[in-house]
Amino acid sequence: MDIGIVGLPNVGKSTLFNALTNAGAQASNYPFTTIEPNVGVVGIPDKRLDELFKIFNPPKKTAAFIRFVDIAGIVKGASKGEGLGNKFLANIREVDAIIHVVRLFEDENITHVSGSVDPLRDIEIIETELMLADLESVEKMLPKQESNAKSGSKEAKEKLEVLKRLKECLSQGKPASSLGLTEEETKELQLLTLKPMLYVGNNSEKPNTENAKKLKEHAEKVGAGFVELCVKFEAEIAELSEEEKHLFLAESGSDYTGLEKIVRAGMNLLKMCTFFTAGPEVEVRSWLIPIGCPAPKAAGKIHSDIERGFICAEVYDVKDILEYKSEKILKEKGLIRQEGRDYIIKDGDVCVFKFNV
Repeated sequence: MDIGIVGLPNVGKSTLFNALTNAGAQASNYPFTTIEPNVGVVGIPDKRLDELFKIFNPPKKTAAFIRFVDIAGIVKGASKGEGLGNKFLANIREVDAIIHVVRLFEDENITHVSGSVDPLRDIEIIETELMLADLESVEKMLPKQESNAKSGSKEAKEKLEVLKRLKECLSQGKPASSLGLTEEETKELQLLTLKPMLYVGNNSEKPNTENAKKLKEHAEKVGAGFVELCVKFEAEIAELSEEEKHLFLAESGSDYTGLEKIVRAGMNLLKMCTFFTAGPEVEVRSWLIPIGCPAPKAAGKIHSDIERGFICAEVYDVKDILEYKSEKILKEKGLIRQEGRDYIIKDGDVCVFKFNV
């Protein structure tokens, strides 16, 4: 699961990326500090995985992961070559979703490219550039598709009609997502304004509640995700040891840090869920799959041979093993069941796949 991080310069993108990945990306109070994209991989936090590790006590624990791509700050006119131009586009065309970092607080020591902080204006700047970039892409595709449609192919004509609708939509300053096209109609287009969006409101330790409210309301209006945090504070938490982090969470009464909430929000945004494999000999592991994934496809996440030779899956709910602490007791209580090819893996399933190749 790949997520791109975008925003104006100096809104906290690279600091957020550093905190998420501990990758040490450069973070300075200057526009365009990030020139080449930074890429980092982050394990998805899950308390259930931690508890499974305690129960089975294997040599290894492995979490499913998200890949984050942090790109250069986008400025007004980027699609026409301002700032670093549209060099950033290739880096986020292939991500699954976009995190849009929006600064909510004023600070005279941190420059703002527009001279002041206004979350809705800042959102409009970025998203206008994304729409203009998409419009340029669609306009480049049209001549070839018009030529293809002359062959009389029904499929080519349908694709041409989709492109025409997209051009009209984007020309009116509306994102491609507003057309409600199907995944089948858009799967090859890689348009930026089709991607799910998560707004991360970067506030100070003395938060600007009015700006946070504006951003949250906007996210709800457009059907985007929303997380508010203080990036600077979260970066400090990220430097703590695991023990210190657990103490902090216990004191704050929270299950997850703000950064961990972003990771999980990204997972929810993309309609993904987690299943587990567990055993005392090798490892406990979480696996990320789309909601609605059938058992053989989920098995294929582990190895293609398991999908190819799938026979059945032995499945139980992670809640049951956390309660009874023993697979033997689950068997005695009839809580381990055998499922076939048509079974849809659910969030929290613990699976053993049987296969033959």
